[in-house]
Amino acid sequence: MPRFLLPLLALASLAAAAPPPNLVWIIADDMSPDTAAYGAVGVHTPNLDRLAAEGRRFTRAYATAPVCSSSRSAFILGVHQTTSGLHAHDVENPQPLAAPYLPLPALLREAGWFVTNAPAPGTMRSGRVIKKAKTHYNFAHDPAQMYDGDDWRKRRPGQSFFAQFQVVEPHRPFPIPEQYDEKSLAELRLPPNYPDHPLVRRDWYAYLRSVEMVDRRVGDILEQLRAEGVLDHTIVMFFADHGRPMPWGKQWLSVEGLQVPLLARGPGILAGGVETGLVSLIDLAPSLLQVAGLPVPAWMEGRPLLGGEFPRRAQIFAARDRCGDAQDRIRAVITPDHFFVRHFHPELPWLNWSGYKEASYPGMPLLRELHRAGSLTPQQARFLVDSRPSVELFDLRSDPLGLDNLAAAEPARATELAGTLEQWIAASGDRGALPDPDTEPSLAEIQAAKRKDYQRTWTQRGLGPEPSDAERLRWWQQQYGLTPEVLPPR
Repeated sequence: MPRFLLPLLALASLAAAAPPPNLVWIIADDMSPDTAAYGAVGVHTPNLDRLAAEGRRFTRAYATAPVCSSSRSAFILGVHQTTSGLHAHDVENPQPLAAPYLPLPALLREAGWFVTNAPAPGTMRSGRVIKKAKTHYNFAHDPAQMYDGDDWRKRRPGQSFFAQFQVVEPHRPFPIPEQYDEKSLAELRLPPNYPDHPLVRRDWYAYLRSVEMVDRRVGDILEQLRAEGVLDHTIVMFFADHGRPMPWGKQWLSVEGLQVPLLARGPGILAGGVETGLVSLIDLAPSLLQVAGLPVPAWMEGRPLLGGEFPRRAQIFAARDRCGDAQDRIRAVITPDHFFVRHFHPELPWLNWSGYKEASYPGMPLLRELHRAGSLTPQQARFLVDSRPSVELFDLRSDPLGLDNLAAAEPARATELAGTLEQWIAASGDRGALPDPDTEPSLAEIQAAKRKDYQRTWTQRGLGPEPSDAERLRWWQQQYGLTPEVLPPR
């Protein structure tokens, strides 16, 4: 062998022996791409903006479900929740995962990685430090068996780690500000499907302040990694489990309910990169497996985004099924240019009763009261009718918020995408049409239990078990400092 080849072979051997990068997920609850780097106005997010500048920003990332447990079940497995049967939100009696599915932490742990799950440093709720991280999946699991602990710094020297940090913000309840910056309130850009009412503006203002808390949590996590000297050898991914917790966001197959921020920084990721191709959150698990140098199981439906050529797709899919006590079935296909939705229960109203939303969202009673008063615009009022269209089609090129239904105006396109959706339902074995498993309580039992929770909440708030919309609206306005209340005309 020529002597000049020996140094090259030695370098190649060292490169081959180099450990793969560490892996970090920072997961926010209920957040749309509402940061300055994504063009949001009225919010200060320097840490997230720096993360975007130092890495790659994905502009078309979507959850597979607009609610936490269903979405989280999907991205931890890399499989649509409708394929695995984990589609119903808040499974009352979760069962162990069926073969062949294994969550990403188990796959990495089996390969020798130190795997942790922790709340973001310093996370507090109601004045108390949160010590347990969110593990909200629709399958039975023991966090003590699924993870090595809650602090990646306790790994063996030189051991690669996968650390998840759960950020509870901006999940409701938002901390209600003690005071409001009137200039910022006036500058807020409300989507046109929301009424421009003082309560909506103050609720949106509180949401953006909660997003700023997310930013501070992210800054603390990045500083922890930097202080330990591992940041530059770590792939950091920030994303949210689904879109913002507003009346037409969370729980809905809408742009607002599904589109999320996704940022990635670390070795091999070009700083300042922007990716405009379609991304599904089920792509994240196979992405980390590929970066870790591990095989991607054949049953995973996601496709790796890092460490190779970006997967160009013609479409991705999303689904919504039962959310707590709100039974429904909706499916969507998203293409680079269009968003198509099929409602399997068009006889249901848009304001399909959700005890969680009715107890937590001030916009719910406000929308009804404004509708009764005739104070909504036609675009806003269309969501208050007693039924829905069976299909919706949105042109995202001219209507990026997905608000103007063109299904009747473009029947050929709607028919084409309906066929694409049906093919996916059949090919993926969508289990959403099947009866609930025998291990689950009946829908009536679930709804009765959730109704009691709702009644208990309002009784504790001093309004009795079944307050009217007007009573709840007054309560919310008092919480947000609107005194005297700004009430709709009667």
